[in-house]
Amino acid sequence: MNSTSISKKILEVKDLTISFNFSRYQSKSLKDLSLDFIKSPVRFFFNRPKKVEILKKISFDLRNGERLGFLGINGVGKTTLCRTISGMYGDKDGIIVNGTTRAIFDTESVIQPELSGKENAWIITNIIYSHLSKVERAEIVEESLEFSELHQYINSPFKIYSKGMKVRLFLSIVSAKPCDLLILDEVFNGGDEFFNEKVSSRIKKVIEGSGAVLFISHDKETVRSICNRVIVLGEHRILFDGDVNEGIDFYVDKFSE
Repeated sequence: MNSTSISKKILEVKDLTISFNFSRYQSKSLKDLSLDFIKSPVRFFFNRPKKVEILKKISFDLRNGERLGFLGINGVGKTTLCRTISGMYGDKDGIIVNGTTRAIFDTESVIQPELSGKENAWIITNIIYSHLSKVERAEIVEESLEFSELHQYINSPFKIYSKGMKVRLFLSIVSAKPCDLLILDEVFNGGDEFFNEKVSSRIKKVIEGSGAVLFISHDKETVRSICNRVIVLGEHRILFDGDVNEGIDFYVDKFSE
């Protein structure tokens, strides 16, 4: 990899603040809402939703070849940040992506349980690689099924698959082709140890070839094996950004009791 490819900036996040409006009434029943209206119509109609800030003034860059792992306790905003970067919700003010993005948040999001593993492989491939020709997509399906080692189950209904088998199929397809920015959120959950090692090696090769990754996992050893940089999120901000081992130590010291 030459110096130009190493220095290429894939992602820029500058002063990004993510907040959501939560109505004080959102958890109330219809009966409670009716009573509130009767008691005070003015307050009912003019009460302002409460704004909750998830992350404040987040700034970082990601360059080609970097594999950035996010660490933080549940609810700190890791997935929210990655979903915002991917464009799944919210505006992208303060976010610049130089290239294509592939984001995987749920390994069963497009699965049809009554169809076979191979048929589902086609569905996933058509969604993820819609820009490729039918011939290229067919090659991805066949190669990914071979890589997944689900040979005797390829034509079996997806609903009989174990969670590990589902992860195998999905990750085999996701990691078949490189992209500029790959976002992975807890995608190794449920996979067996051998296949996790196998697919991790495959994903690393894809990233090293032409892109960068944002990776979320609660498994510190998986982060250690895949990532070459760590950001720790907490208190609505970035608490640490740097070396993987130092970042994991910081995370453990900060949040373990």
